[in-house]
Amino acid sequence: MSAEPSHQPTDRPLDGLRLLVIGAGTRDIQLPDMPIGNGKAIAILAARYGARVVCSDVEEAWARQTADQITQEGGESHVIAADVADADRVPTLVQEAADGLGGLDGVVFNPGVAWGHGIAGTQTSDWDTTMGINLRAPFLTIKAALPLLPDGGSIVLIGSVAGLRAGSEIPSYDSSKAALAGLCRAATVEAAPQGIRVNIVAPGLIDTTLGRLGSLARPDRAHTPIPLGRQGTAWEVAEAVTFLLSSRASYITGQTLTVDGGLMAG
Repeated sequence: MSAEPSHQPTDRPLDGLRLLVIGAGTRDIQLPDMPIGNGKAIAILAARYGARVVCSDVEEAWARQTADQITQEGGESHVIAADVADADRVPTLVQEAADGLGGLDGVVFNPGVAWGHGIAGTQTSDWDTTMGINLRAPFLTIKAALPLLPDGGSIVLIGSVAGLRAGSEIPSYDSSKAALAGLCRAATVEAAPQGIRVNIVAPGLIDTTLGRLGSLARPDRAHTPIPLGRQGTAWEVAEAVTFLLSSRASYITGQTLTVDGGLMAG
């Protein structure tokens, strides 16, 4: 069920919103029949729902592919290449996006890496690299975005069920995603007086390009028992994210929404 939904949106819950999606590209790994990634699906669906979208990724070509599809469908999209592992680049990325759109109404932080295997097999450099991208970068994104977002603005961080229970066998990844919840809570309290909401969407096993790479490295991943009997799609993750960005979620903040087919209930 990794195919793109055939239906077109009947309403535009993000109409006119100015949105930055960090990690909006899908990595080209030269394997056949690769599904879309979460970030690309989020950016495209947000545009279909009426948002003006800045697509950012570490490789301009990846972001450009997403932006081009948005443009072909009649939406407005811009591209900014940025490596969020560079702490100095993150705040300038957020400001550039705001300048390009004439302001920001929402930000999605999607990038994530996972280095090392087991505690014994995780080097200090693995830990630092993972924490830099998975935790420091979203912190810096929030710090840069809060002064720019208006009342009613929204920030959505992409977490993982690996932050809720052990399972990835990559301690740096699990720890970074668990810590993301603490960052979300702290940001929620600070942002609430400004009318800004901060939430996490935590996908479970999702059929994305990186998900398939993970299954190649750890074959048992693909056989994890899921109550709904299948892996999810990036489009299903995108639906949750766009809901939290919209005014339909105006009283939801500080929450982690799992999109996992019931995995955490098992």
